[in-house]
Amino acid sequence: MTTSLLMVGAEMLNWSDLRPTDGRPATGGPATAALLDATLRPTDKVLVVGPHSLQLLDRIATKAATVDVLVRSAPDAEQIARVVGRRVYCGALDRFTGTDLYDVVVALDGLPRLVGPDSPAMSWTDALALLKARMAPRGRLLLAAENAFGIERLIQPDVTAGVPRNEDWPSVVDGALQAPVGLAGIRTALGALAANTTVYSVYPDLIAADLALLTPTGPLTAAAIARSVAARHSGQTLMDPYRLVQDAVAAGLGRELAPVWYFVVGDKGPETLPNKVIPTGTGVLLEEQLLAALKIDDQAALRRMVPAYITWLHSLDPESAAIASPDNVIVEGTKYRLFGSGVVVSGGAVEHLARFVRRAQEAGSRQPWAGDTQALTSRLASMVGLTVDGELTVALDNLQPQGQAEQLATIARLSQELADANEQATWFESQLDGIRRSRPYRIGHAVLNPARVIVKRLRRL
Repeated sequence: MTTSLLMVGAEMLNWSDLRPTDGRPATGGPATAALLDATLRPTDKVLVVGPHSLQLLDRIATKAATVDVLVRSAPDAEQIARVVGRRVYCGALDRFTGTDLYDVVVALDGLPRLVGPDSPAMSWTDALALLKARMAPRGRLLLAAENAFGIERLIQPDVTAGVPRNEDWPSVVDGALQAPVGLAGIRTALGALAANTTVYSVYPDLIAADLALLTPTGPLTAAAIARSVAARHSGQTLMDPYRLVQDAVAAGLGRELAPVWYFVVGDKGPETLPNKVIPTGTGVLLEEQLLAALKIDDQAALRRMVPAYITWLHSLDPESAAIASPDNVIVEGTKYRLFGSGVVVSGGAVEHLARFVRRAQEAGSRQPWAGDTQALTSRLASMVGLTVDGELTVALDNLQPQGQAEQLATIARLSQELADANEQATWFESQLDGIRRSRPYRIGHAVLNPARVIVKRLRRL
């Protein structure tokens, strides 16, 4: 295929969105690839605007008849022209003139990175109008928009807010290429296009989209989203990402708090992207049931669930057993099944229990027993006659909650429990002091004291 590189104006000569030094990379991820697979057709003439990973561009080239690419970075345009594309345009969207119409316009990186500092004025609506002008009469548009109040704002603050990075400086003097705030605001900006638009909620972010869902509801869906978000936000956070996502989806806020939305204009896609990434059927994670029992100190429930889980675990083949930790096991009544690929845990049932204890401590869950990670694991293992020999490989040290909010809640809970224990001790001391001052006690003490002296002397003989 013959490729050509065309400069349209307002090129950024010393800048790269594919390999940024202090910005986010080009968009990509399995959900993005799955969306392209579901919407592109072999006869399509496609225009890709904005930085998309080379893997995505190559995928588009194999799915469509022709592909044109528009990027603002000159080094990126040169690299893309060598790798994929019939025509590669370099410059800002407002300088991209012509009469070519396209069956599909792909803007899955959003609109902010379609212009540079040489574009004096452009709003999000203006940029959208330019993309609409490039659509054929029955053309389709694949558009991404970041949520101004996504769930990541509750998980981790932007530590670069005080000192902006290069990409954070305004790219336009007048106007804003950031998407309107809220899903309703974006729908309003879409205008007539909104009537024939499918909206996906995308997690965990725009860089590497793992999941894109039409209806982010249900416990299994919440678990899949939480797993993806927690993997993206490792380390210390404001709130535990795994538990926060679970609560948000359970409250029906999975769509409103999604970090990114994909808008598919003029076409429909599957319910979930990628396909089969969320298990079918009903049920909940075993971990959720165990945590609920710990929260209310229901040791009877723990003594039922832990032995049943271990018995099922021993019935699995070695490969399945290695990934069958409580956070990767679905419970439907008395039946168990694996949730997904999971984390490989070596060491058998004890190590799986240790992983659960570790995750419970990281989430700030209440523990009905005192002790470190190993001691708590030993208590759970003792319910099925297992012993913890030697050091655990999954969890060795005492752990603190991952989120700062959970840390404060744990401190408050432990302080309250300590205050209650001190109050009970004070009450018992007062009761004991009252008994010692009572007349029956003093009479009994006076009668029994000589007998104690005689017994002691007899023992000495």
